[in-house]
Amino acid sequence: MIREIQEEILRLKQEKDVCILAHSYQASEITEIADFVGDSYALSVKAQDVPQKNVMMCGVRFMAETVKILSPEKTVYLANPIAGCPMAEQMDRELISAVKKQFPDYAVVAYINTTADLKTVCDVCVTSSSAVRIVKEMEADKILFIPDCNLGQYVADQVPDKQIKLLQGGCPIHARVQKRDVDKARALHPNAKLLVHPECQPEVVREADYVGSTSGIMNEAKQSDEKEFIIGTEISIAEHLQYACPEKKFYPLTKELICPNMKATTLVDVLNVLRGEGGEEIVLEEETRLAAKRCIDEMIRRGG
Repeated sequence: MIREIQEEILRLKQEKDVCILAHSYQASEITEIADFVGDSYALSVKAQDVPQKNVMMCGVRFMAETVKILSPEKTVYLANPIAGCPMAEQMDRELISAVKKQFPDYAVVAYINTTADLKTVCDVCVTSSSAVRIVKEMEADKILFIPDCNLGQYVADQVPDKQIKLLQGGCPIHARVQKRDVDKARALHPNAKLLVHPECQPEVVREADYVGSTSGIMNEAKQSDEKEFIIGTEISIAEHLQYACPEKKFYPLTKELICPNMKATTLVDVLNVLRGEGGEEIVLEEETRLAAKRCIDEMIRRGG
């Protein structure tokens, strides 16, 4: 049945001129029918160059918004309208505007995992792979880093010469991992290397053999000569890596690393969008889009 649905999706996406983007946290049956799979920002960049006039994001809302920000001429759909991101939604423009008034000499650095509306009041965007480099190269010595305080702390540790202010926010899935989870995983798999995302708590990040973005973790695992890995990010990555490298072994750091918003999108959701029976078209006011694009343009100017 799954294969039949996939074949129908492959047929319809050609007929309807749709490019399907799938974040790496999506299930394998979805990544198999996607045109591109990867981190959120990389997918939005890919969307700019595809010939299709329509783009479907299998991920969460802020990712679809970023696609629309960079490709306003394309019709952009979010495969499942309820797929949000608690981190992206926990801070809004009003809150950060108020904080900026309190700290007017701080440059606002926004993680890409933020809403389009929040991006409108930020100075530069960053990804988890570019955050340290961009903050280090910025002219500003005082930085307000939002929304993820764990990623922000990781940046602060790497760039000690800058004054970095953090607010309490972040990914509730990565943040729930504790050092005791690391100790337990290492006891079970003493020969495995620990690869973690910087959205994890500092006490977890300090224990890692490698810290990086989702793509960074996957590349490290694939290219390494090591044979066993503990994966400290969304549980689907261990699964994808196991399929890609069957000669190696991959263990989730904890079974708690499951994102319900990423898991909200199903193969049938994708099919229904193509049938015109589901999903949601992402619409942004042009004023908001252009204002949000400024901080992304600044990131691109600084090397992405």
